Amino acid sequence: MQLSDFAGFPNLVAMFLDRADARGDAPFLSAKQNGQWQAISWAEAARQVCVLAEALRGLGLNPGDRVALVSENRPEWCIADHAIMAAGLVTVPTYVTNTERDHLHILENSGARAVIVSTARLSQPLLPAALAAPGVEHVIGMEPLRQMQAGKLSFHDWSALISRDGAGGDGAAARRTVDARIAAIGRDDLACIIYTSGTGGSPRGVRLHHGSILCNVAGAAEILANDFGWGEEVFLSFLPLSHAYEHTGGQFLPIGMGAQIFYAEGLEKLASNIEEVRPTIMVVVPRLFEVLRTRIMKQVEKQGKVANYLMDRALAIGTRKAAGRGRLIDAPMNLILERTLRPKIRTRFGGRIKAMVSGGAPLNPDVGVFFDAMGLTMLQGYGQTEAGPVISCNRPKVGLKMDTVGPPMEGVEVKIADDGEILVRGELVMHGYWQNEAETLRAIPREGPNAGWLHTGDIGHLDAKGRIVITDRKKDMIVNDKGDNVSPQRIEGMLTLQPEIAQAMVSGDKRPYIVGLIVPDAEWALEWARAQGEAFDMKALQDLPAFRNAVRAAVDRVNKDLSVIERVRQFTFADEAFTIENGEMTPSMKIRRHKIRERYGARIDALYKG
Repeated sequence: MQLSDFAGFPNLVAMFLDRADARGDAPFLSAKQNGQWQAISWAEAARQVCVLAEALRGLGLNPGDRVALVSENRPEWCIADHAIMAAGLVTVPTYVTNTERDHLHILENSGARAVIVSTARLSQPLLPAALAAPGVEHVIGMEPLRQMQAGKLSFHDWSALISRDGAGGDGAAARRTVDARIAAIGRDDLACIIYTSGTGGSPRGVRLHHGSILCNVAGAAEILANDFGWGEEVFLSFLPLSHAYEHTGGQFLPIGMGAQIFYAEGLEKLASNIEEVRPTIMVVVPRLFEVLRTRIMKQVEKQGKVANYLMDRALAIGTRKAAGRGRLIDAPMNLILERTLRPKIRTRFGGRIKAMVSGGAPLNPDVGVFFDAMGLTMLQGYGQTEAGPVISCNRPKVGLKMDTVGPPMEGVEVKIADDGEILVRGELVMHGYWQNEAETLRAIPREGPNAGWLHTGDIGHLDAKGRIVITDRKKDMIVNDKGDNVSPQRIEGMLTLQPEIAQAMVSGDKRPYIVGLIVPDAEWALEWARAQGEAFDMKALQDLPAFRNAVRAAVDRVNKDLSVIERVRQFTFADEAFTIENGEMTPSMKIRRHKIRERYGARIDALYKG
């Protein structure tokens, strides 16, 4: 397969069917069933896509109608997404963690006429919203659902819909109809409406056209092909497919590359899934890398002096390499590490990882250095939903520098505005927000010197090699009472690398100094309690001066590497971890500052009164 194979695809369904025709009976989508990995072939997936597309049209859905998709990562997600587009409809991916209120907002705002939901459990908050939303008429269950007594909703069984076809069930008739239909779907046509995860307010629907995602796929595939080589690739899908990052990087990119996709069973089984699947590419968010780094370090620490010595040497060499101060004298130790420590670390990741790609939020450079030192290539990507979502990515051929997010991908233009904001232009840029012209014009103004450029809301600059360096979110930037700009994400990233601290949010806008809200690391707190002879009760521990002093010591370690205006002068503890369930984290594992401030605002303000 060549990069030229990406040229000329008019839409995402055409790309999928092309790859399916070429791959035939080769395994495509795999998930665990009864403890065993079960695969659906490319040919069977294509059959199901085409038959389901015709079934959707048979329900009376018309071109351009929206269909909400509520499901955990599984083969049916990919099949449903393609079937919706193959029917000339528009996919509206929706997070499985949404409340009834969240679902209602999206269903009403998108005007969805149908919803596809995977399980009865996920249908519980969805069905009341579907009943209340005026446009929803049809509910399709991938698994049997408990049907509500609601005259306006028609319920349909997934297995029945994918088994129908006018030519005896082999999908031939449906395929002919789909081929004719998608011939009229172009790259500018709407493919999906992805609702942003809402770190600062109500989610907005981002209108992504086929060309936006195809541009992303071609750019990412060019990096993988030219910097790593292109073979029989295997992806492990873990991040929510309703997030643009996984939607493009974990679904359409592997499809474009003719790769096999495995669906992870969940966070608690991710480590074992990695060893079983042995992926060649992993698309992950920084928070997971931080957790994996902590676990690896703790495991190595328990293995004795030799293992700890090797890890210290690896980190020292990796740090010098990242700073451009590599030494020839390090070569013998590198050989030792390649025969001892690094193979063991690689084995935990399946042993054939070409690259792990971090995106969705800023990656602390120290985390990138750690994995590189352990012999695993980590690339940091940058983007946002409004850009399909990938704008740039680090790549070995340009030079991996962990405090950058690499150069723009092929087909992407980037420039820096006078106020430091990163602006983007190209086919990847959205066509605007769904039914929100005012916000669309703010993001992509039609007049002025930067008309037609996507205003990302990120602050940064380009280095000498054209790599993007991001300093912060424009709207998240803290401006203290003296007018100094402070990056909260940089400070928070440094705090959470300390073993005592699991999560942190810092504040200080229009204030004389920075303060922090801290969630202690549960494993560390348990060990501390045992050593002190205390019962493990997180709330009770936080009231102990000795516990607070231990966390204070971690904050002080971070402060030594911060400027005077960045240092955390005071801190307080959160009542519990920031989670998706309590609304304080997005499904892509970014903290929702406005939600956290709503809950802890008085406690944070009190830090300025002492």
